Amino acid sequence: MTDRLTGPVLVVGTGLLGTSVALACRRAGIETLLADVSAEHLRTASGLGAGRPLRDDDAPQVVVVAVPPDHLADAVAAALLTTNAVVTDVGSIKSQPLAAVAGEVSPGELTRYVGSHPMAGSERSGPLAASEALFDGRPWAVTPHEGSQADAVALVEELARVCGGLPLRLAPDEHDRAVARVSHLPQLVSALVAARLADAPADHLALSGQGVRDVTRIAASDPGLWRQIVAGNADAVLAMLGELRGELDALMAAVGSGSGEAIERVLERGVAGTQAIPGKHGGAPTPTASVFVTVPDHPGNLARLFTDAGESGVNIEDVRIDHDPGRETGLMELLVDEALADRLLAALESKGWVAHR
Repeated sequence: MTDRLTGPVLVVGTGLLGTSVALACRRAGIETLLADVSAEHLRTASGLGAGRPLRDDDAPQVVVVAVPPDHLADAVAAALLTTNAVVTDVGSIKSQPLAAVAGEVSPGELTRYVGSHPMAGSERSGPLAASEALFDGRPWAVTPHEGSQADAVALVEELARVCGGLPLRLAPDEHDRAVARVSHLPQLVSALVAARLADAPADHLALSGQGVRDVTRIAASDPGLWRQIVAGNADAVLAMLGELRGELDALMAAVGSGSGEAIERVLERGVAGTQAIPGKHGGAPTPTASVFVTVPDHPGNLARLFTDAGESGVNIEDVRIDHDPGRETGLMELLVDEALADRLLAALESKGWVAHR
């Protein structure tokens, strides 16, 4: 076995993640093979240039399993039993599938299995939502078990790099605790907040701003897929929900007592949490400030705004848009280095933009 990825790479499951893996491998010049129980998905992915359908005489170097969580273990086991390839997957949970696969294959075959999980995705699904750049610059967890061959681990890490990801090695159970905290809990909280809107009066919803859109964006994800993910990682998710329930009880008690100090302590912990999230390129977060710009909703205005902002020499760290329901304008929030916000504001105002901090 070698730790150098030369291909072919077989992708089993041509949805968003699988097709994106295939497209990223093709971008790197690696031959890709495709398999899927859905003939339509397979035909679409092939038409997008993600690879060609698998033939009986193909001998892949690596198999990437990208199927829904409920079918993950069976697909991994089938790949181990029918090929001599290193097998990985892109599933959101690791411990439960590993245990199931271990019950279906021999210990020797299991040495070729190394789980992985790219931390990238979209509320959209299917091959048409795929992109060769989906994983660029994104963390990619690689989760070997105790029996994984060293060369197999290195090959999966090389796959992550070929796809543009940043491999991070974690034990399977540690991975599951991590994603419960940074992915699964946020998904459930977003769903709970969004559910409060489903039967809300129209005049309440008319007050919706960017804040509620930010909090509820990921709630639009596929409930069927997330049911599988949460059920498969139930122990770790329950632990996170228990911690959240304790903090929610404390917040309710603070609100009920009218204690401004207690409420503020909860909010301060939230600020501390946002500051703990790594910044760009994995470094410490950079303090940012917002510059708000009114943008008429006409073709070319966004391009002009970005051109004018670029000429100021100030780098835009992030962008948010809030559309005014009563006017044909949008409010663009430009997040920039805190020390440069006034410079950007002055530059935009000099170009005729209506802006404020």
